[in-house]
Amino acid sequence: MPSVFVVRRFLSSVAVVAVCCTLTATTLVAEDWLQWRGPGGLNIAAAGQAIPDRFGPNDHVIWQTEVPGRGHSSPVIIGDLVVLCTADEGQQIQSVVAFGRSSGKLLWTTSIARGGFPKLHPKNTHASSSVASDGQHIFAAFCHHKQIEVVALDLDGQIVWRKTAGRFDPKIYEYGYASSPTIFGETLIVSGECDTVSWITALALSDGQAVWSQERPKMLNWGSPIVASLKGRPQLLMSGSRQIASYDPANGQQLWSTPCLTMATCGTCIWTDDLVIASGGYPDPETAAVKADGSGLVWKNSVKCYEQSMLTHAGYIYAFSDQGIFYCWNASTGEEMWKRRLRGPVSASPLLVGDRIFAPSEDGSIWVIEATPDEFRQIARNRLGTSAFASIVAADNRLYIRTASGEGLQRRETLWCIGQK
Repeated sequence: MPSVFVVRRFLSSVAVVAVCCTLTATTLVAEDWLQWRGPGGLNIAAAGQAIPDRFGPNDHVIWQTEVPGRGHSSPVIIGDLVVLCTADEGQQIQSVVAFGRSSGKLLWTTSIARGGFPKLHPKNTHASSSVASDGQHIFAAFCHHKQIEVVALDLDGQIVWRKTAGRFDPKIYEYGYASSPTIFGETLIVSGECDTVSWITALALSDGQAVWSQERPKMLNWGSPIVASLKGRPQLLMSGSRQIASYDPANGQQLWSTPCLTMATCGTCIWTDDLVIASGGYPDPETAAVKADGSGLVWKNSVKCYEQSMLTHAGYIYAFSDQGIFYCWNASTGEEMWKRRLRGPVSASPLLVGDRIFAPSEDGSIWVIEATPDEFRQIARNRLGTSAFASIVAADNRLYIRTASGEGLQRRETLWCIGQK
């Protein structure tokens, strides 16, 4: 097991018990979407929302607004704000931008870093990580100058603190950075994994000071950490590096690790009451389910959901593969209930709203599918723009969708607010 070097112990035992009851601040305000994967960490919208199944550029648009620069970060909803990360690739400037939730008006732009951009995979951007928020501050992670810098801003866009979380300097497969931070209690958990250095660290929300740091295998990986309540305790889950691993989010100690999957994953782990499930794509495609106590592999298949995460709902898994095939599996056994070829490639993660799955593909299509194991039932196919890499979020009967249109110098990004007028 990798060693843990504790910089300072931040959470008291009393605080840990309190955090176990309420894992993150995202569970406190159901109508907000405060970090990657939303309330509960499974990309499932709050219950009872009325979202239109069919929409388009001139249909059910509450507002639309141009997003400056380029990025794949998903919208985060904080009170009256919709917040994104973006990057001006020409001037090499990384920024956080905020729009009015009701109007779509650009409220502020805060430049975070200039220069030092790493090499990228053509599908990646210099602003692919989504922000996280405790409802009072916004936390963003950017890769530049061979490091991961974490910045805290207030809700007016003023920088409160900034810290270097760790190095990030891949020597092979220089594809850039993509992991999103997650909040646990009074800490922000950030990861950076490549072939030269690999780590997870927790920073204090108040001032960015390191609480703990944990080494990870030195392999290329882009998956985001996530905290789940499993087996009576909070578990920090990570996939990739040929394993699914669990850590104690209070101190970074590894709880268990199960060999499976492949080297590189980009998606985030999902879970049921007693299973953790993940998928990876390089060098070998594999989706695997392991026991949530680390006692072993339960099932696996050769489906590849490389960049996108999957969904769990009512004992079943729904997955939109890289090739554009939509699957439904029994979560406990891995049995295939159905599959249907739609259209790929796929990079954004599907979203569950009620019994509807909203699943983007890279060409800007947004498939609406009924979440049922009985048979494949397509409700609609919508399209916004010509490119969709950011995942959709839902709050207060509205979808927030980041897309792009055009190529090269003509490329423009748009943030859409979709709902019943």
